[in-house]
Amino acid sequence: MKRPNHKPGAERNAFKPDVIESYTVDADGKKLMDFLIEAMPNRKRTAIKNLLSHNQIAVNGIPTTQFDTPLSAADEIKVNLTREFRVFYHRRLKLVYEDEYIIVVNKGYGLLSMGTDKIKEGTAYSIIRDYVKWHDPRNKVFIVHRLDRDTSGLMVFARSEEAKEKLQHNWNNMVLDRKYLAVVEGKVEPEEGEVRSYLAENSRYEVYSTDNPDEGKLAVTRYTSLRCRNGYTLLEVSLDTGRKNQIRVHMKDLGHPIAGDRRYGAKTSPIHRLALHAQTLRFVHPITRKEMHFSTPVPISFEKMVK
Repeated sequence: MKRPNHKPGAERNAFKPDVIESYTVDADGKKLMDFLIEAMPNRKRTAIKNLLSHNQIAVNGIPTTQFDTPLSAADEIKVNLTREFRVFYHRRLKLVYEDEYIIVVNKGYGLLSMGTDKIKEGTAYSIIRDYVKWHDPRNKVFIVHRLDRDTSGLMVFARSEEAKEKLQHNWNNMVLDRKYLAVVEGKVEPEEGEVRSYLAENSRYEVYSTDNPDEGKLAVTRYTSLRCRNGYTLLEVSLDTGRKNQIRVHMKDLGHPIAGDRRYGAKTSPIHRLALHAQTLRFVHPITRKEMHFSTPVPISFEKMVK
């Protein structure tokens, strides 16, 4: 007897997980094809080349077809024997790293980190959610931290509740280094310094500095000048704390608002965007405890402003 709500063919269409083999590179200096031949002695060279050509090989979560991809010790190689790995592509979101616990992306400016009451789709979160569900409809992804819509750069997502909880509850301890690049108006002097204040938020959701510890939360921002040209300064900025709009408010307090940041006092917008980019992120992996280090190039538009 059929169960209620039984759909004919449901068993036939039930999700079947991919068959994936995993290997860990044991030494630096190897090429991908050489390593695969060594790691899979029972497979012929032509069969391995066929897997490569059909996007069924991934290095550290990134599919590749290049047989001579250089490898380093501890790199993870995955071989999908069922189908191709999906090659992730989105013009405003780049996949930097992926494993079974975390995903690291480089978010473009103008892209929301997560949905709002009015906007649910087309966010960094929804794009990554759809990507992981392509692999398995049961997969989930979780927001760990956010970047402002108009800030570009590195973001981390968790792929399990456990990874999310560990990262969020221990964020300040697990993040070893987090640096931003900002192009600000004017010449910053001294070339190195620190801005310290308490940050609070008014009824218009604007963040502002105060000296009153009862009114706001302590925020500390450190900066170093990298280059100064054409009325702008390229700064490397690091945070001792991670408050909402912290860099933007502290640059305004410094007297050098970020280019394009009309909300916090900028008078110019030469690249028609907020000139703030999360460049470097170094943290402890929530599950493996391995140190993870990611860095992105200086945005070309930032370079042009201070050439």
